[in-house]
Amino acid sequence: MAAKKIKKVEIPIDERETFTSLQKNFADSEKSVEDKLRTLYKLQEADSAIDRIFQLRGELPAEVETLEEEIAVLKGKVAEESALVEEFTRGIAKNKQEIIDCEDAIAKYQKQLDGISNSREYDSLNKEIENQDLLRQIAEKNISEIRDEIQQRKMVLEDLKDRIAIRTEDLKAKKDELESIRESTAKEEEKLNEVRAKCAESIDERTLSAYDRIRGSVHNHLAVVGIYNGNACGGCFNTITPQRIVEISSNRKMIICEHCGRIIINAEGLSESAE
Repeated sequence: MAAKKIKKVEIPIDERETFTSLQKNFADSEKSVEDKLRTLYKLQEADSAIDRIFQLRGELPAEVETLEEEIAVLKGKVAEESALVEEFTRGIAKNKQEIIDCEDAIAKYQKQLDGISNSREYDSLNKEIENQDLLRQIAEKNISEIRDEIQQRKMVLEDLKDRIAIRTEDLKAKKDELESIRESTAKEEEKLNEVRAKCAESIDERTLSAYDRIRGSVHNHLAVVGIYNGNACGGCFNTITPQRIVEISSNRKMIICEHCGRIIINAEGLSESAE
């Protein structure tokens, strides 16, 4: 009777997982520890080189984004001010029509006055004429105030358009500068991304997840480091014991810095064995 094949249980990746928690299982694979360390080292080298390319761009991407957002806000304000000017213009047209209506009513009431002999009706018509004249004066006052408001809004619009023109020129200059840098590093960046993708494919998901998490949590983005100055961690610069240095030099075991949690490797040893 054939033995039942035991299915390996896949443990979900813990976002808090570190190299320390993976250390025990790091050697449990068909791939040697040295090969794994070499792959992680190449991945770190590729990522560090990509970081340096991004540093060449400096604050340009952020500056471009900020300028684009500022221009969008200014254009939004232009749209708002333009809508107000249109509304005020309609208000002038409405008040002009009210003036015409008032004048027509006044003319009608004045014509009616010629045929009135009753003093009560006469007084009533005169009252209507006075009311229409008052409404006409109000409409004329409204038109004057609206025209002043439109003038103010147009000044605001001119200022906004000038600012947009200046910011658009700034944006073009920043984009041209950024594009120039991108073009000069495009081929190198493409090759580095290919190297990174190849390395990432050959690393198990748990280790890659830990690598990305640690890289993203430290200021220098180094998850895999060499020995600094012969006896210190290349990431946090804390001293390493002689015994640990011997273990690191062999590249046969995953050695984790007890202070910062980074993997410490013998970079020269990995480079030499690769040749």
